[in-house]
Amino acid sequence: MTEAMSRVASQAGGRARSKAKAFDWRHTRGLLPITVAILAFLYAPLLILVIYAFNASRLVTIWGGFSLQWFVAVAHNGDIRGAALNSLIVAVAATIASTLIAVCGALALERGRFAFGRGIVTSMIALPLIVPEIIVAITTLIFFSALGMHNGLVNLIIAHTVFCIPFALLPIQARLRDMSGTFEEAGRDLYAPELVLFRRVTLPLLAPAISAGAIMAFVVSLDDFLISMMVSSAGSTTLPVYVYGMMRLGVTPEVNAISTILLVISLIFVSVALLLGRRRGASH
Repeated sequence: MTEAMSRVASQAGGRARSKAKAFDWRHTRGLLPITVAILAFLYAPLLILVIYAFNASRLVTIWGGFSLQWFVAVAHNGDIRGAALNSLIVAVAATIASTLIAVCGALALERGRFAFGRGIVTSMIALPLIVPEIIVAITTLIFFSALGMHNGLVNLIIAHTVFCIPFALLPIQARLRDMSGTFEEAGRDLYAPELVLFRRVTLPLLAPAISAGAIMAFVVSLDDFLISMMVSSAGSTTLPVYVYGMMRLGVTPEVNAISTILLVISLIFVSVALLLGRRRGASH
């Protein structure tokens, strides 16, 4: 009798444990429609913007048929081409500068010998990610004004470089943190100079993370609006600032076309960055 009761109790306990383990939050009732509603709220405006970028009608909210005329108009607009060229120059220069600084900073933080103040330095580097961008833009403008710097694109490149450093640094720092120092130590055991060790061992292992960080910095710089609006001057207007100036007179099909182009470019670069990040994870 006692053995039978204990057997029944153990079976009941086993069923209770199996039910507890079988719980999966992904099967929570009502989760799917809530998720779909949130995604629709976030991405439906983008989809509508892209659709109306191909609208033949001059009226933004009235569909007049499929047409590429607004993309052609954007391509033949000299002011838009000039603003796009400024954005490209600033983004490329800021990406190169911020990536080089990020590589040096990540190596110093993860491979450096100093221990005191490392957390403080890391927090200061990541500060632009925490502080609201409008504050960064205002303080940057005040800083340049105090120094008497009114150099147009040069000011924009410096401001974008500082703002993009955390985006380039974090993937590189994470990769260095995950990397084993075995290969580097093996190179030192073979009496390889530090420069050769970096070029043949560390740099190839960091290449996917450097590429991902550079792509993220490029996208952030290309799409930035607040800092560009505060720091830019006559002749150094970037494309997002120019689009904002166009929208002050009302949304036009050209604005939809420019926004679609920027959206597609950003999606391409972000997708490449994600693929490089997955490649880094797979190789690790």
